Amino acid sequence: YDSSTSYLCCLLFLTLLLLFSALFPGAFDCCTKISDKIPKGILRRVERFEIQKADGLCHLEAVILHMKGKKFCVNPQNRKVKKMMKKMKHKIHRSKPNVRKQRRTRITKRKNRSS
Repeated sequence: YDSSTSYLCCLLFLTLLLLFSALFPGAFDCCTKISDKIPKGILRRVERFEIQKADGLCHLEAVILHMKGKKFCVNPQNRKVKKMMKKMKHKIHRSKPNVRKQRRTRITKRKNRSS
């Protein structure tokens, strides 16, 4: 190979890499390790979670817990994680809170009857 051929190969590789990362944005964000033990207080700070399947691009089943700019990969079979997920799903999918509507009181003017 001459230098122009190797340059073209590198350029093609980088183009394909950028295309792949654009088409599959989560491909490089897979959890590679999961934790069975969760430090105290982590579950209370979770803002949202994602479920990572073991098929496709990621080869490990995990729950990704998102907290203020951080993520924590945990075992989806963990009892505490399952309980937290159930609570959060209930919280997210719950319909609008039942707010009692204030009854409007009708103000009627009394007619002055002069006798």
